[in-house]
Amino acid sequence: MNKKKIILLVEDETPVRNVLFRKLNQKGYQVISSSSVAEAKSFILSSIVIDLAIIDLKLPDGEGLSLLPEIKEANPEAETIILTGNGNIELAVSASKQGAFQFVTKPFDLSSFISLVDRALNHNSLVAENKTLKNHLKVLETDNSFIGKSLEITQMIKLAKRVADSDSTVLITGDSGTGKEMIARLIHNNSDRKLGSFIAVNCGALSESLLESELFGHKKGSFTGAIDDRKGRFCLANNGTLFLDEVGDMSPRLQVKVLRAIQEKSYEPLGSHESASTNARILAATHKDLEKLVSSGNFREDLYYRLSVIPLRIPSLKERKTDIPLLVHHFVNKFNKEKNRKIQGVTKEAFDCLLTYSWPGNIRELENLFERLAIIKSSGLIELRDLPRSLQVRNTNSNTQGPSYDIPPSGLDFNSVVGEFEEQLILKALTITKWNKNKAANLLGLNRTTLVEKIKKKNLKKPEDLEERPLSL
Repeated sequence: MNKKKIILLVEDETPVRNVLFRKLNQKGYQVISSSSVAEAKSFILSSIVIDLAIIDLKLPDGEGLSLLPEIKEANPEAETIILTGNGNIELAVSASKQGAFQFVTKPFDLSSFISLVDRALNHNSLVAENKTLKNHLKVLETDNSFIGKSLEITQMIKLAKRVADSDSTVLITGDSGTGKEMIARLIHNNSDRKLGSFIAVNCGALSESLLESELFGHKKGSFTGAIDDRKGRFCLANNGTLFLDEVGDMSPRLQVKVLRAIQEKSYEPLGSHESASTNARILAATHKDLEKLVSSGNFREDLYYRLSVIPLRIPSLKERKTDIPLLVHHFVNKFNKEKNRKIQGVTKEAFDCLLTYSWPGNIRELENLFERLAIIKSSGLIELRDLPRSLQVRNTNSNTQGPSYDIPPSGLDFNSVVGEFEEQLILKALTITKWNKNKAANLLGLNRTTLVEKIKKKNLKKPEDLEERPLSL
């Protein structure tokens, strides 16, 4: 059964409000009525999902138009109809610019107005369906959007596809910006659940009470503002996939409820004493060290083991620098299309800088950089001077002073750090010599055979984009 459309009616004239309330109720719509800006704001800022707002222009405590930005922020797909006793053209234009669906002058024909409400809500449904379709297309494209041919990435993607058909929980770890949600979508899209919903929730972006309601839903009257039953993410992801992003930020109290939902495949919505069942497959992700959180008592050990049945780690960009040419090529083409630009590629000097930078923000930082360059540069080749000064300074420091590592209180893996620096030196020498192994070996003071062995061991491959100067796409 389809959910009732919710209409917010903000009208201070009691006769008009009562007539519209009755007529819209008879049509099967759920109407929330208000007579002031302040009262309407309390409804807008609650958890109510508004499909349509009918707002009088002049209210006792302010202008009805002042509510439009807040409605659009809280309910982006909601439509708005503005009522007024003054058919002013300037007001109508202003309302239209702020996203109003229609501007209606009083008095109006009631049957014509109800037809207008029907059209506004039909438009609302079409917008929502179009958004859902785009989301589905985004999911279907995910398999091809994780760029990389390095050994680290190909092994990780192979594992992700191998575990896709299992219903076991997967814990995806990796630094911020490495693409954890993208891998979660890839797993979903390669599973038997791909026709079901992929529902994501960021556990670190919501307060404890709001997250609890988002995960488990609530019953009407369970708290102030809960005027209707609302389904939670465990329900919406039934027969699909529920992705718990930044699960390490979840409060201990909610960890208990989530553990029960995963173990028993049941939960209780807020305000309900009856259990609801769920068949959602759980994928979780975090950039935090959950084992350390378990040791410090900030994360439940039983939940950790329940989530990490299959651990999957995404390598950082500095661990897979051989993928940088492919990523650069991808982002240049992407933003050329999106921004209608004609960037031809990257000069060797600029590329050397990109290759030796540590990329603490990972792929997200690289993508943001090329979006910025596409906007500023517009066409031609990206040169060293086009790169942010902060990136150039860090690159210069790394070349003149050697690598700099912070040693955390818990210590570090010496061999891993030394291996990473060795790989950077080899890549730098190969880039400078255009992958001439004899010249690179001379630069590094190594025998050619030793260098070749190290290249094979580290699975370093010559990027096609480095074969010419300047780097051309």
